[in-house]
Amino acid sequence: MSSLQRGALTNADSFLPFALPDIGEEEIEAVAEAMRSGWLTSGPRAAAFEREFAEFLGGDVHAMAMNSATAGLHLALEAVGVGPGDEVIVPTWTFTATAEVVRYLGANPVIVDVDPATLNIDLDAATAAITPRTKAIIPVHFAGLAVDRQGIAKLAEEHGLRVVEDAAHAFTTVSAGDPVGRGSSDAVVFSFYATKTMTTGEGGMVVTSDEQIAARIRTMRLHGISHDVFDRYRSAVPSWRYEVVAPGYKYNLTDPAAAMGRVQLRRSQEMRDKRAAIAARYDEAFSGLPLQLPAHADEGDTHAWHLYVSRLTDEAGVQRDVFIQEMAKAGVGCSVHFIPLHRHPYWREQCKLDDGQFPVATAEFARVASLPIFSSMTDSQVDRVVETVSRVLS
Repeated sequence: MSSLQRGALTNADSFLPFALPDIGEEEIEAVAEAMRSGWLTSGPRAAAFEREFAEFLGGDVHAMAMNSATAGLHLALEAVGVGPGDEVIVPTWTFTATAEVVRYLGANPVIVDVDPATLNIDLDAATAAITPRTKAIIPVHFAGLAVDRQGIAKLAEEHGLRVVEDAAHAFTTVSAGDPVGRGSSDAVVFSFYATKTMTTGEGGMVVTSDEQIAARIRTMRLHGISHDVFDRYRSAVPSWRYEVVAPGYKYNLTDPAAAMGRVQLRRSQEMRDKRAAIAARYDEAFSGLPLQLPAHADEGDTHAWHLYVSRLTDEAGVQRDVFIQEMAKAGVGCSVHFIPLHRHPYWREQCKLDDGQFPVATAEFARVASLPIFSSMTDSQVDRVVETVSRVLS
């Protein structure tokens, strides 16, 4: 066990945080080796990370490493042609990044309600929101449970929409037999933020099977330069000539971050299995409590279990905010995923939204509470969560 993990566990003895990264000595050594190599920006490890990530998903996709999933969503939308005046359908049950990247391009997010069982986008609401200006849709795989990808594909085909999947929660999720990252969508974007199912600290990955989309993203992630920085500097005689072909951005992932990601990728199935085991223990322990437990993946599919989102029922006898406060007093951190977009001042005012337009999200927001779930949790920490939830709800 690393000194980092020992310190985290010591702190967790007094207060168990909602999430902790699962980082060991192998990740630490990989980052140190990258730093010793002299490659501190994007280099051979970032290139290897992209190759290995594509191979993990099946090998017939392009993978582009980013400094965040937000950057990936931005470039994916830009690459599929979203621009000023276009409309992009987004669920209200998501983090603000899903909608804000639409505004980066001068387009307008059209925010819709979610399904009451899964909290994923409501396809009927999405269909009703389509207008002649609708260019794309961003389905979000909430908590690691896949959206109806076949339904999304059918909707997109019928209405000529581009699809960019927000898979920030969904690495290792399997849907209809395929891992999220493969399929008919134009692009899929993963997050490697510190709390996600695998991490590079900050970072993300865009995956696409479309060569033109991939080429555009590669160009735009580094200032619109026509050659990758690694290609420009790795040869014995560097090719210093390059051309700026578009007003791009600075969204590349560094080699030390990629080095961490490569180790995490190798451990990803083990870490997902640990999360699934924790979710199963919670399901069993909470089955008799006044809680609605999270939706599960269909038989044969896989939930990534980035989040374990419980919902207090009317019989709980305690409001959600009080529940979280009492859990914190007992030394267990919880969170809320998410404050729906229509409840935030910016989106409410800019898009002229109110609670009545989102009956499902408005009702469910009042009762959701995310319980601690991370792959480095010990059995005793899981027991502590179970005991504390039971005590608070008693």
